Amino acid sequence: MSAGKTDTEFVMPKRAAALEREIRRHQHLYYAGSPEIPDAQFDAMWDRLKELDPDNALFSEINSEADAGFPKEYHLIPMGSQDKAADPDEFLAWAGKMPFTEFVVEYKLDGASLELQYENGRFVKAVTRGDGRIGDDITANAARMSGVVHELPGKFGPSGEQPFNGAVRGEVLMRRSVHRQFFRDKANCRNAANGIMKRKDGSGCEKLDVICYDGASGTPGSPFTGNAPFADELEKLDWLAECGFSVVPFTVCSGGNAVVQYRARVMEKRPEMDFDIDGLVVKGREIDPADLSRSRPEKQIAFKFSLEEAVSVLRAVEWSESGVTYTPVASIDPVRLAGTVVRRASLANPNVIAEMNLKIGSRVLVTKRGEIIPKIIALVENPPGSAEIPAPAVCSVCGTALRNEGTRLYCPNPECPKLLLHRLEKWINVLSVREFGENLLRRLFESGTARRISDLYTLTAEQLASVDRMGDLRAAKALRSLRSKKEISLAAFIAGFDIEGIGETMTEKLVQAGFDTLDKFFAASADSFAAVYQFGSVLAETLVSSLAQLRPEMERVLALSGIRLLSPVPGGAFAGQSFCFTGELLTVKRAEAEKYVRSLGGAVKTSVTKDLSFLVTNDTGTGSAKNRRAAELGIPVLAEEAFLQMVKSAQETAGSRAQDPVRKSGKPADSPQMELGME
Repeated sequence: MSAGKTDTEFVMPKRAAALEREIRRHQHLYYAGSPEIPDAQFDAMWDRLKELDPDNALFSEINSEADAGFPKEYHLIPMGSQDKAADPDEFLAWAGKMPFTEFVVEYKLDGASLELQYENGRFVKAVTRGDGRIGDDITANAARMSGVVHELPGKFGPSGEQPFNGAVRGEVLMRRSVHRQFFRDKANCRNAANGIMKRKDGSGCEKLDVICYDGASGTPGSPFTGNAPFADELEKLDWLAECGFSVVPFTVCSGGNAVVQYRARVMEKRPEMDFDIDGLVVKGREIDPADLSRSRPEKQIAFKFSLEEAVSVLRAVEWSESGVTYTPVASIDPVRLAGTVVRRASLANPNVIAEMNLKIGSRVLVTKRGEIIPKIIALVENPPGSAEIPAPAVCSVCGTALRNEGTRLYCPNPECPKLLLHRLEKWINVLSVREFGENLLRRLFESGTARRISDLYTLTAEQLASVDRMGDLRAAKALRSLRSKKEISLAAFIAGFDIEGIGETMTEKLVQAGFDTLDKFFAASADSFAAVYQFGSVLAETLVSSLAQLRPEMERVLALSGIRLLSPVPGGAFAGQSFCFTGELLTVKRAEAEKYVRSLGGAVKTSVTKDLSFLVTNDTGTGSAKNRRAAELGIPVLAEEAFLQMVKSAQETAGSRAQDPVRKSGKPADSPQMELGME
């Protein structure tokens, strides 16, 4: 290993190279008509490579499907690849960057691209996509396909003065009805169409359709100049229809949210279609020849469908109570998503209901990605008879009028018993003190023995033993376990006080941004918090006001418990990296493993998301949900031994004085004393 480099710096390039090889293999299988994985899994691998190696040469290449058995021919229209959006959030992020807000939206046909070339209005050649510049000449086969116009009617040009010289681009498809009747031996319509269009004798090509969506004037060997007389994309599509071509279904949407809703409606009726589509192509009305000439045009995108999305009906809304917050949860008609039947979906907060205009009876788009709770992401339509969604008006515990801030509906009473009890539960959960279960905490709370976190550290063994026959031994064990927690990360400490919207992950973002001591948190302004990524002004104001209110209690807890707050080492070897632990660890406890990560500047996550750096598990070969998700996203999976070696190497490289995480015997250290810049 080179001096000054961590294991991470070696693992990531190797992972990117392996992922690139795997993507290229699946590309070849796809164009050979024998794909091994679904499109959604391939898209996830592609996205992961973008994260690991955004400058990889693969992203500027055009996939080749050329066959050595056909003569080659140049394209007249560039056949580049499209960037894609796998979900509404990605699409809306792209739409927000565009210089236009009106979108032409076409079905993304799931077939094989084909360019039809014309000279003086007569069909002369058909060229497959190939490498985007040169493809296979399958003119004889294409001539037998439905939808190919052999002679264009009338003249072409602003004044209709000349016959058409140029190309029309379309997609070769096999209809589902044809597949069922004649080609059941083929896996699907796309595979069947790809195979038939390349047959040397052309047999079966008469059962294929060409549906068109693009056209431009041009001559072989000349630079692409765009669209000549077409004023915009809509005029181009109208001209294709007037010429007699079968034209891709399309619509015009004003604004990104309208596109999302249209996509949901198309998804719902897709099973009834006679041809396959795998998404939408979204572009502006203006034709930009320079952009179209790029290998990946920037002003259009493929808005893909997902197996983790479905349309359902919102039947009822329940308001889940967690602490003082009331969160809407939708009951929906059962739909199957990612292998599970979903009947409930998150609505996040009152703003989501208002912004999407959701009602009881609404037809909605539901998604489930990774291991997150299913959620409603778009309104499809509100049928007649849809009813308003009722919301609670007063706290169910203390009777205080609830406050609706849009982003949350909550009880504003700082002494609400529900808030105080939930804070106790949150603190014990953060510290992982199993001996203090929910029932015990509730009994302590209701008896008045422990109403605040600091009260836990004034408990005596006698007090605890007297609670509902706890007994001396159990009481002593519970107190010993509580008081043994002498070190806790700064992020976990703040998260343990149950501030609305401020969990450990969000707090870690602030710590990484430089708020690395409790005093810095107390002294910070709302504006300084709001300047950190993902912290809006509302959340920042909530944090500032809550810290001011909770400061005496936080300081009392520190004084009574003797807890030391740990902050990550600035610029540590794991800075910018995140780890998720799953399953049983053998040589260290999970809390200790997480402590190593944070001490080296890394972050700990509880689920596998696309921004995760490593999944750590001793069951690396199982088909668990987290392992499958990691494989789909191209996330490295480390066994415990490899993780600990990574920690050790990072510590040694950084010149850390921290104790080795594992003794020579392989047993865990009793008390890993890391020098972490403690307060």
